[in-house]
Amino acid sequence: MLTLEDFERAAAAIHEIMPPTPQIRWPLLTARVGAEVWVKHENHTPVGAFKLRGGLLYLAELRRREPDVVGVIAATRGNHGQSVACAAARTGLSATIVVPHGNSREKNAAMRAQGAELIEYGEDFQAAFEYAEMVARERGLHFVPSFDLALIRGVGSYALELFGEVDGLDAVYVPIGMGSGLCATIAVRDALGLDTAVIGVVAAGAPAYALSFEAGRPVATNRVETIADGMACRVPVADAVQRIRAGAARLLTVDDAEIRAAMRAYFTDTHNVAEGAGAAPLAALLQERDRMRGKRVALILTGGNVDRALFASVLSEDSADLSER
Repeated sequence: MLTLEDFERAAAAIHEIMPPTPQIRWPLLTARVGAEVWVKHENHTPVGAFKLRGGLLYLAELRRREPDVVGVIAATRGNHGQSVACAAARTGLSATIVVPHGNSREKNAAMRAQGAELIEYGEDFQAAFEYAEMVARERGLHFVPSFDLALIRGVGSYALELFGEVDGLDAVYVPIGMGSGLCATIAVRDALGLDTAVIGVVAAGAPAYALSFEAGRPVATNRVETIADGMACRVPVADAVQRIRAGAARLLTVDDAEIRAAMRAYFTDTHNVAEGAGAAPLAALLQERDRMRGKRVALILTGGNVDRALFASVLSEDSADLSER
């Protein structure tokens, strides 16, 4: 059980390095949805995504716990890797990041710019993850997982900021990759004693957590295919499944067409760039527009790291969805 003190300590440590991100009520989004919509702008962190919070805390604690460690390794589709690379540079550690072939070129470039050695291996995140574990053993590197209590405490600082600034939220929509963000939001909600519904969002092309939520146990899939690379998980974490089942109000599934429409809506209504995972909560809220009408809701815009060519193609698509306001 994570306590409010756990999250407050984590937030204090993180805020020594980066400021809180804003939560903004956008009138055009409110008009589009018919609910009072607040956006938690994790696309405004120094790496453009919420993952930095967890990486900063995890590596700071690792450095204190294991002062002789010299290097870390992680697997990623981009944002976790940027987090680890940035935090490693701050703590004087080398960082090796494993990504699957065909990964985002711009996320790869960002990780290299942070000083990381980049290895491309496998066709998806799970293959990269398993290879990273092997390289960690061979090279004597510390493997930084994608789900861990330290990561939850770190990323939970965004939820602490959100709930501290916006009272009376009826619901918060959070995308699911490996589960740290959703689990953190649930844990902070519980630590504060709030009754806000926390709703997880899964990509239709990466349904492992939705299948697991329904089955009551981890259910892996054979493949993933989605524009939302930050949600492209096919092997869920058992602890995350348990925490999500215990605390999430429901899980919603959004397809790529809905995600792309939400990316356009974010840019049109707020002029913010949202990558696929970052836009998924808005896509889910639009699904539940009738249910949430008149409510006060928050969306976690987890990141804005989308390649220029992909984002240009999304913006150039038929904008008929704008008439849905």
